[in-house]
Amino acid sequence: MSVTVTGHDPVARVVEVFEHLTPESVQQLGRIYSPDVWFKDPFNDVRGLPQVQRIFSHMFVALDQPRFVVTDVIAVGGQCFLTWNFEFRLKRFDRATLQTIRGSSHLKFTAGGLIEFHRDYWDAAEELYEKLPLLGGLMRWLKRRANQ
Repeated sequence: MSVTVTGHDPVARVVEVFEHLTPESVQQLGRIYSPDVWFKDPFNDVRGLPQVQRIFSHMFVALDQPRFVVTDVIAVGGQCFLTWNFEFRLKRFDRATLQTIRGSSHLKFTAGGLIEFHRDYWDAAEELYEKLPLLGGLMRWLKRRANQ
């Protein structure tokens, strides 16, 4: 399920770009990000548009058919909170199974409507590591042990 955001406001533009991101459109991320954006997720902590473009470009190299589906939007003032599903197929392991990571993004905008702060929240252990063949078994065992 995708959320429809109407209008030409920055949030609508961001949702449109994320849901239609392609390897070619990564070079156009300057339409939504400020040149000195700060981006943080469980694997990255970078500053600057070129670093954000590098992260998204790598996503298309490392995964098959990656795509974001925004499921909810809360926008207040110059910031918003998006919840999303990130769908992809692994290139190295189970190539047939569609994988889904459920997460959220906190975005803050400049006065000109560009993202100056982008922080992603998702559980790397549950959403990714547990799905990998060898590491997944270890992660599930650790989770069971922690819950005893």
